[in-house]
Amino acid sequence: MTQIVVNGVSRELDTPLSLVDLLTDLGIALDRVAIELDGSIVRKHEWPATLVRAGANIEIVQFVGGG
Repeated sequence: MTQIVVNGVSRELDTPLSLVDLLTDLGIALDRVAIELDGSIVRKHEWPATLVRAGANIEIVQFVGGG
């Protein structure tokens, strides 16, 4: 089991995941989202190759439109 923190909530992963896989598992659409991993912004084109490792601290910000 891999222990990580997503938006302040502790989670366990059965296997290492890429950021894309993590978003998919969380049910979060890939568009209009920004990700910070351990204090650094990860560019969208890097998400598929960026693996979430044990102890990772991830902040996911979703952009919401409105008027």
